[in-house]
Amino acid sequence: MDVLTAKAAVVIQDRPLVTMTSWLSDALRGATADDRALQIVTPPTTRLTLPTRTALLGHPNRWVIQDPDHGFYDGLSGAVLHWKGGTFTPVLDENGTASVAEAFKAGPDTGDRQLILSLRTLHPADKDLILGRALETAWQHLTGTPPAGWSTAEPVNLPWSTRQLTDLARGRAPQPTWLIAVGHPDRPVIATVRITRTPAGVEQDITLTLGYGKDADPPLDAIESLAETLCAEHSLTTMLTSLRAARSDLTVPPRFEAPPIPISFTLGAGELKDVGLDHALRSPLSLAPLRLGPAAEPALHYRLGDGPNPRAWNTLQQLTQHLRQVS
Repeated sequence: MDVLTAKAAVVIQDRPLVTMTSWLSDALRGATADDRALQIVTPPTTRLTLPTRTALLGHPNRWVIQDPDHGFYDGLSGAVLHWKGGTFTPVLDENGTASVAEAFKAGPDTGDRQLILSLRTLHPADKDLILGRALETAWQHLTGTPPAGWSTAEPVNLPWSTRQLTDLARGRAPQPTWLIAVGHPDRPVIATVRITRTPAGVEQDITLTLGYGKDADPPLDAIESLAETLCAEHSLTTMLTSLRAARSDLTVPPRFEAPPIPISFTLGAGELKDVGLDHALRSPLSLAPLRLGPAAEPALHYRLGDGPNPRAWNTLQQLTQHLRQVS
C-alpha cells in the first residue's frame, strides 16, 4: 500500500490499464477485512478492466483520478474529491451535494456497444455437479466458440476447463469462489462468475459482457433461444439482458458512460413456482411474456425493449415490483 490510514488503503497505479491482478485482489480482501476502503489513484489516461471496475463498485471503494488540470475526481461517478479524514471523499456544497468534474463529461458516440447478460443459476449440491456449463453454453450460443481461458485473477492464464474450475470451487467451499473467463484475443468477451454454497444449493452469479464495433450488430435475436436453453438445461433462475453504448474493447475510461438499457428479463421455472404462474402472467407490461419450456414447468421471458429507449428501466422496475408482490 502507498498510503494506509484507519479508513483507506490507497494504491497508486501509473499505468495504462489497471487489471484485477492477484496482488490487487489480495489488497481488496485485506482492506475489506480491516473495514477500510480500497482507493486506486491513477492518471486520467488510465482505464480499468471490467473485473477491476466490478470490484471497485462496492462502497466505499473508489477509483481516484489525479488530473493535473482538474484535481481529484472519481473515475466512475465523476464526483470531485478531496483528501479529508484519511480518505478521498466527495467535495460537498452547502446543500450537501457533490459536484461533477468537467473532465468527466461524455466522449463522442463511436457507435461501439456492449451486450451484457446478468444471469443466475441454482443447482443441488451434488457430487457430480460440473460448474461453468451455463457460462460455456451462453458463450458458445452468442459467439460460436467456448471461452478461451479462466483464472481467479488477471491476466487470465489457464485454458478453459469446467472440470478444473469446479474442483477449485469445491475445494474452497463453503467459502465463495470468484473467477474470470475471457475469449480469444480477436473477440472481446469477458465474464465474471461468483460461485456460492447456500442452503438451497450451489449458486452461480454470472455477468457476461460482449463488445461490438459500430459495424457489428449485437445478436439480440439469439437471446430468446439462449434463455430457453439455459432454463431447460442449466437451472436458470433469472437473466437480465441489457445493451449499452460503451467501448467495444470492454475497458472502462474515467469519463461518463451511459448506463445499460434493459432488453429482456427471464424468469426460470424454479423462481416462477415461487411467484406463481398466474400472477407472473398478469404483468404490468403491454406485451405478454413468452412461455419457455414444457407446459408443466414453464419459464417466462419478458421483452422490455430494443435497447435505445431509457424508459425500459421503468418497465423493468414495474415488472420486478409486480413479481415481488406474491399473493
